[in-house]
Amino acid sequence: MMNRRAFLQSGPALAGASALLEAGGEQERPNILLLMADQHRADCVGAAGNAAIHTPNLDRLARGGVMFRHAYSSTPTCTPARAALLTGMSPWNYGMLGYGAVAERYSVEMPRLLRDAGYYTAGIGKMHWRPQRALHGFHMTLLDESGRVESGDFRSDYRAWFWSERPDGDPDASGMDWNGYDAKPYPLPERLHPTAWIGETAVRFLRDYERPEPFFLKVSFERPHSPYDPPKRWMARYSGSLPPAQVGSWADKYRPRNSGRPDIWHGDPGQGIMARARQGYYGSVSFVDEQIGRILDALNGRGWLNRTLVLYLADHGDMLGDHYLWRKSYAYEGSARIPMLLHWPSGLGAANRGSAIANPVEIRDVLPTLLDAAGIVAPKGVDGVSLLQLVRNSASGWREWIDLEHDVCYSPENHWNALPDGKWKYIFHSLNGQEQLFNLEADPHERHDLAGDSAQSSELRMWRERLITHLSPRGDAWVAGGRLQLRAGSRLYSPNYPSGRG
Repeated sequence: MMNRRAFLQSGPALAGASALLEAGGEQERPNILLLMADQHRADCVGAAGNAAIHTPNLDRLARGGVMFRHAYSSTPTCTPARAALLTGMSPWNYGMLGYGAVAERYSVEMPRLLRDAGYYTAGIGKMHWRPQRALHGFHMTLLDESGRVESGDFRSDYRAWFWSERPDGDPDASGMDWNGYDAKPYPLPERLHPTAWIGETAVRFLRDYERPEPFFLKVSFERPHSPYDPPKRWMARYSGSLPPAQVGSWADKYRPRNSGRPDIWHGDPGQGIMARARQGYYGSVSFVDEQIGRILDALNGRGWLNRTLVLYLADHGDMLGDHYLWRKSYAYEGSARIPMLLHWPSGLGAANRGSAIANPVEIRDVLPTLLDAAGIVAPKGVDGVSLLQLVRNSASGWREWIDLEHDVCYSPENHWNALPDGKWKYIFHSLNGQEQLFNLEADPHERHDLAGDSAQSSELRMWRERLITHLSPRGDAWVAGGRLQLRAGSRLYSPNYPSGRG
């Protein structure tokens, strides 16, 4: 680790470093391990109460740390979620209100802040940035970008490695759609699977790391995002019955298929296909969990587990046929609620390990959490709050609810704003002004829409007023005359997007 003088002289970003210095000595800054999966829904973790899924390593993190029961992705598709993670900002402030392009540079960026504070910064797996080799402050990245190629000279590190192992092979040998509901076992040796490559690459980083400075390592898995193609043994593990899709009394309009292709956004493809999709998805989650176990074992093997802050999250969830909806971008729990687990070194927090925290949290809270652990004061513009505040049993002043939204995606009717607090959720559909209200405590699967229930009129009014207050600063296109406004068209970027688009 860095000596005390180098630590204290490592830049203006360390204005809060004195918080880590103890009387008569100093406390080492922790390593930081950020683990991320793509499209992992919150209820597919054993520690969350799902007895059907096998996630012993995520459960291990939950037992040794805390699980946040009401963690959300404010704009639940890949790129805006990754912008939130990068900046610690809310959607309006980082400038993406839907599935757009992560900007080339923001005023605040997680890897750059940690690099400038003296951390060695590395990213492995999916970044989903444009240009694809952008670093945003990482010293280095080793990429797996699925089949995404956004410039003629790009080849991901995973695919370069794959073809070095199998020059005549096909990394997409499963032949399935990147956003479809099809599921089948991975047809090649499982060591060639991108999930295995990400896990092995992270393990090698930890085994070989000999630099004097603490590290910030982001490990970002492509799965369980479709294609649902786990190794055969994990597909077989879930050949029995799994929790079925949940369908609300309000969702029948989504039952007809919008397409004959597997990449539908709504529709009932039949119970057999739904069960098969869940089988492949559950197997993909468990395969990711297995790699996380290898990473944690490598960390422990170096004697670093209690010197490392470990945080696990997803960018968004996966509807998996709930309410006849597929993929993501919706306000509903399957899409917008994510797993979030935090394991910290002793000395950083006093909460009971193994507890579940009910306060609403969001992806924007990750950056200030990592900065807090490193003794760095969060810069101006960060909207999130350090999760260590909750770990330290200090929920005073914590937000009452979190804002969610998504610009038009798949269809103009999928365009909404929402507010959940873990007990209730209010949704405003901006194409036609439809409102939905769910009592999440009594109805966690959102089967019963209470917006039309006269007994809940005051509750509905209160949530509507909260959204009006939240959106009013955006101007008359959002709120006029004290009323929420319909928005038939798309507005993908806010005026705060760094390129000036909006």
